[in-house]
Amino acid sequence: MQPSDLDVLIVGAGLSGIGAAYHLQTKCPDKTYAILEGRERLGGTWDFFRYPGIRSDSDMYTLGYSFRPWTNPKAIADGPAILAYVRETAEAYGIDRKIRYRQRAVRASWSSKDARWTVEVRDDAAGETVRLTCKFLFMCAGYYDYDAGYTPELAGMDRFRGRIVHPQKWTPDVAYEGKRVVVIGSGATAVTLVPELAKRAAHVTMLQRSPTYVITVPERDAIANWMRARLPAGVAYSVARWKNVGLAMAFYAYCRRFPDQAKRLMIGGVKKALRGASAVENFTPSYAPWDQRVCMVPDGDLFDAIREGRASVVTDHIASFTETGIRLRSGEELAADLVVMATGLQLKFLGGLELEVDGARVEPSKTMTYKGIMCSDVPNMALAIGYTNASWTLKCDLTSEYVCRLLLYMDAHGYRQCCPRRTDPTVKEMPIIDFSSSYIQRAIDRFPRQGSATPWKLYQNYAIDRFLLRHAPLKDRAMEFRA
Repeated sequence: MQPSDLDVLIVGAGLSGIGAAYHLQTKCPDKTYAILEGRERLGGTWDFFRYPGIRSDSDMYTLGYSFRPWTNPKAIADGPAILAYVRETAEAYGIDRKIRYRQRAVRASWSSKDARWTVEVRDDAAGETVRLTCKFLFMCAGYYDYDAGYTPELAGMDRFRGRIVHPQKWTPDVAYEGKRVVVIGSGATAVTLVPELAKRAAHVTMLQRSPTYVITVPERDAIANWMRARLPAGVAYSVARWKNVGLAMAFYAYCRRFPDQAKRLMIGGVKKALRGASAVENFTPSYAPWDQRVCMVPDGDLFDAIREGRASVVTDHIASFTETGIRLRSGEELAADLVVMATGLQLKFLGGLELEVDGARVEPSKTMTYKGIMCSDVPNMALAIGYTNASWTLKCDLTSEYVCRLLLYMDAHGYRQCCPRRTDPTVKEMPIIDFSSSYIQRAIDRFPRQGSATPWKLYQNYAIDRFLLRHAPLKDRAMEFRA
């Protein structure tokens, strides 16, 4: 029988959920826990998305776990390799035995009197709803909506005689060999799909409304591989991880402080990679670097496909679909047998979980994030959300360590409840993610806010968070503890 009352309930068996479980059972070995996973397999994003060429958009020395070295020679890794890494990690530490599959948390109700959460769980395997209780709820479900990606309604889509597919719904029967393919979009998914599809398609066109910053990075980290061949695995991994953290932080800081110079540097890299094969205007955004996420292409594979004539980029707006392709506002028509709608993802806070605190429904948009980990006026709940300007796992690792510190502190002082409270009226509300990207703007009003000052501010800075989450006092003016 699986216990129904737990110390900690983790929701989500993806990259962050498996990491959270490791930290919890290592630092708080006396705590009972379980992981709820709504799907039938672990892996989250890396098991769910199956489109061709899926890969990391961060290097694996920072996307990998702090406690388990990444030993694959590829720093920018493909989806199957990342999924294998997550699975092997879960098996190596016995975490896989703590996962309850096809169990989806739908509602969580907190009782201050009992100092417990009651979580309603839809058991898809049994076809019934069950209830679990826990002292602490740790949400590791990410913020993407797995039910559907964003697919805008475009004129004439019903007339198109070819196939239209969103990458989130890619299935093995999607045929693209020898076909004319149009990929609509210019984000990380599009720049991943285009070079992969171009290997076997007749031709691939990336159709974008506006350009995105795209930079070339090496698929293999020569320095990390050199160190791994000469140093103990843990030492080599740690050094490579810190090297890449430092480089990423320095690059981001340079882009934000000197946007014009950074823009010239990135566009110069595109010119060099294309060698005149395509108009560089297709890779010259109107916004400053890191107003939206910068896309990385390993070894310039996207630029190779364009330069070799297997792919092309068109910047224009869609007037309508036709029976045989897409007509643009400029009057040009793109012939297509297959259209891939790499038009973005939809965001869903806490995987759609409904929250109640002492009978009152919690509106996420009316809360403020505490250290990017907890929500104001919501007791004993943490959420793992990664960085937007660096690897997801860097922040999630720190979040898990902080949760363990918090649990041990509460035990040591006889507390059963912890809850952030907004007591400083001078703190101003700000969007939780300061990006102009469309997928962010479509959903940001439904998410919690961040504040203008510590501990409500999200710094998007690993060095600052490392200090705040590992070493700063747990008890401050904003955190309320109760027995």
